[in-house]
Amino acid sequence: MTEKIAIIPGSFDPITNGHLDIIERAAKVFDVLYVSVLANSSKQPLFDLDTRLALIKEVTAHIPQVRVESAQGLTVQYAASKGAVAIVRGLRAVSDFEYEMQIASMNRTLEEDVETFFVMTNSKYSFLSSSIVKEVAKYQGDISGLVPKAVEEAIQAKFR
Repeated sequence: MTEKIAIIPGSFDPITNGHLDIIERAAKVFDVLYVSVLANSSKQPLFDLDTRLALIKEVTAHIPQVRVESAQGLTVQYAASKGAVAIVRGLRAVSDFEYEMQIASMNRTLEEDVETFFVMTNSKYSFLSSSIVKEVAKYQGDISGLVPKAVEEAIQAKFR
């Protein structure tokens, strides 16, 4: 039987408990899951690429089917190059859906063999984004329930 491969793309700057929840849930469905760290030219990252990759590897070490890589170019082309059957995207709110639907439709046009799977976030993370975590941390707010411990420590070190 062929392995079911999926990718979860994102900038993961930083990876949050919401991201981790989606990764853990997708890992129950797919045999191999690539967490693909993408450079987003419209954002100024808090962590460089190598740090983000290292943090993601650390906090997903308990999930044997996860592979962590960086990727450039179109996500759907990266997915196809990995033999992925799916791109997994987390949705926090209805407002995410319209944007994600447009991307999924374009991806389907470019690579019809790669499906997009939307996973609704756990309701306790519906407000959570990397941007919010960075903003709270910048002003020494408590981020302990928002990110894994290793990420919390790395963020706190950045803002000291």
